[in-house]
Amino acid sequence: MHGYVDCHCHISAGDFDKDVEEVIENSKKAGLLALLAVAEHAGEFTKIIELSQRFSGFIFPCLGVHPVQEVSPEQQRSASLQDLDAALPVVEKYKDQLVAVGEVGLDFTPRFVTHESDKESQKQVLIRQAQVAKELDLPLNVHSRSAGRPTIHLLKEQGVEKALLHAFDGKPSVAMEGVKAGYFFSIPPSIIRSEQQKLVKQLPLENICLETDSPALGPEKQVRNEPRNICVSAEYISKIKGVSLEKVVEVTTQNALRLFPKLKSAIRL
Repeated sequence: MHGYVDCHCHISAGDFDKDVEEVIENSKKAGLLALLAVAEHAGEFTKIIELSQRFSGFIFPCLGVHPVQEVSPEQQRSASLQDLDAALPVVEKYKDQLVAVGEVGLDFTPRFVTHESDKESQKQVLIRQAQVAKELDLPLNVHSRSAGRPTIHLLKEQGVEKALLHAFDGKPSVAMEGVKAGYFFSIPPSIIRSEQQKLVKQLPLENICLETDSPALGPEKQVRNEPRNICVSAEYISKIKGVSLEKVVEVTTQNALRLFPKLKSAIRL
């Protein structure tokens, strides 16, 4: 058994400012080999790059603009092309260090989408970032809350070949369209308390990766999630699939390396 890869984590979140070293140390003790640090907006790009340099060979940066942007702690809005103005020059600057473009995607949760124009705006932002990823030959790290089918359809329309759909909340039948397109799906520790257990049953292990989405989507509600909880996802998949934990770790880590080839510098299997 070699070790885990956390394919989607918000290690730059303020929740980790006080004890990031301890969090990283604990995750290594739990068997984590690498984690992908995803961004939500241009304001955290520099912090993610700095963390990836401070924990070189362990934290790998992904930069992108999330479909929902914060106006204030109480108010969010759909992303617009203007949000990319500050983001894309930084993506270009650090392109050689990036392992993926993300977190990008669509989020059609009713409270964020009041008009069709919001959906259209999010789609334009995703299309532009998909183009950038293609130009840089990078995979996409994708969010698709309440928008599973439109997200997969848009990725396919755009000719995206390499994508990770994180914490997918759509129907298993829709996920299988993603599998046919060659996409991967990452499973967070919250799976033990979620309704997506059918998804794990249906997805081939060859299309599954692991993630924590820390500090969110932990095994317990309202408790800060950490990368060390990656083992919760793996153990659950092992139980549902009826295969050994070793097999889950081996296959999901190989999947991560296939999808994110730049990780090979850190992980020697």
